[in-house]
Amino acid sequence: MLLPFEELPEEFQNNAVKKYYDILKGKRRSIVVKRLFDVFLSLFLIIILLIPIIILALAVKLTSRGPVLYKQVRVTTYNREFKIFKFRTMVENADKMGALVTSLGDKRITKIGHILRKYRLDELPQIFNVLKGDMSFVGTRPEVPKYVAKYTPAMYSTLLMPAGITSLASIKFKNEDRMLETSTNIDDDYISIILPKKMHYNILYIKSFGFRNDLYLMLKTVKEVLFH
Repeated sequence: MLLPFEELPEEFQNNAVKKYYDILKGKRRSIVVKRLFDVFLSLFLIIILLIPIIILALAVKLTSRGPVLYKQVRVTTYNREFKIFKFRTMVENADKMGALVTSLGDKRITKIGHILRKYRLDELPQIFNVLKGDMSFVGTRPEVPKYVAKYTPAMYSTLLMPAGITSLASIKFKNEDRMLETSTNIDDDYISIILPKKMHYNILYIKSFGFRNDLYLMLKTVKEVLFH
């Protein structure tokens, strides 16, 4: 599942990425276990959460105009683009009305959207992204191509593995919208201030990658969502 280094995309061919590639190369078995775990857990969750997912879908559909699902192009393993699935939490065509990230009090967020975001229920459809192999339960949160284009050489190391639903950076920056509340240029401030700090934790994840650490981050995420 880990490509030979010489077969990686050109933007990965640098010493900064090679350093972290070598770390993951010694953990091939853990990478296989991670994928098997993702498949079995996503199938299990789809079965037991099917009815709640349908109820949430109806709530989104009946409370605001627009599609139930929000689909956006994001970037995952080896800089490959895919469409991430979320319950729509913003008004229709919100992408054309402002920045690609949100700040506290963003007027584009719907009433039901505030509730879904608070408990991260908007991300439930990403279980299907995990089953497809575009994402994992734990890993770097997938960015849009616009932000990936601003990556430093070392940041590309975070794309050696699938994007994740949760991560240490996600937990640390759970109040990201508050950090951008007073920003006059959300996109620029996200790229210059927030993104480098998040990438610090994403790169740390590669160093400490292992199945036990993934379980710890999943449990910590549940705790943060329920008791934040």
